[in-house]
Amino acid sequence: MFWLCRTCGVEHDATPDVCAICADDRQWVPAGGQQWATLEELVAEGVRSTVTVLEPGLIGIGSTPPLGIGQLGKLVCTPGGNMLWDPSGFVDDTAVAAVTEHGPVVGIVASHPHMFGAQVQWSRRLGGVPVYVNAADAHWVMRPDPVISYWSDRLQLTPTLTVVQVGGHFPGSAVACWDDGADGRGVLLVGDTVFPNPDRRTVAFLRSYPNRIPLSAAVVQRMAGTLTQLRFDRIYGLLDNTIAADGPAVIRFSADRHAAWVRGDHDDLT
Repeated sequence: MFWLCRTCGVEHDATPDVCAICADDRQWVPAGGQQWATLEELVAEGVRSTVTVLEPGLIGIGSTPPLGIGQLGKLVCTPGGNMLWDPSGFVDDTAVAAVTEHGPVVGIVASHPHMFGAQVQWSRRLGGVPVYVNAADAHWVMRPDPVISYWSDRLQLTPTLTVVQVGGHFPGSAVACWDDGADGRGVLLVGDTVFPNPDRRTVAFLRSYPNRIPLSAAVVQRMAGTLTQLRFDRIYGLLDNTIAADGPAVIRFSADRHAAWVRGDHDDLT
């Protein structure tokens, strides 16, 4: 038996008074108090999985209505095996079938603890697939299980699919670089390690998105330095937010803009 936090959608092996992930300053606890759910309760409430083809080889898997933060999990399909990225907290037979029909999954990976979702449950439904968690964020795992393996720096899942630790939002925050995506130009899956903005031309770098806590100029420039060394063109965020092209230039411009504002370069405009 396990429980899902209704605010962040992360699975827990017990129901504490407050979800530790939501009590952290990067998240929030509802004014009415902590609320929990089981998968059975969610199904009875009418929650159902959703499956969307984002581009050839990339499938979005979420739920309606959304659970918790509501991330759209991504199934990345490669000749060397598939990866489930930022898994949803909701799992049903339709979602499992949508994953398995595209071939074997070699790993389940979340960009950071807010996106853990039902990672262990997904593993069990997929036959014990390894769940990879960055070692810097190990203490945020709320449902420990032998399927979890810890990694640092870089994780080469297949010859064309690499997960890279970037830090920032969480010390272990990561991105996934898929060489074959975007017609061979490369795709970067970011969760909200960086956040593709509504203008579809820039990204944001924050410690907390709901509470609007910024990162320093030095950290953002460090992150941009790591990201722009990767080969990609298109960026997919945690929802349906996407930067269609010129991803490295978008990250560099956005990092420089962020650094300038937090340094006070533009205080005369305020």
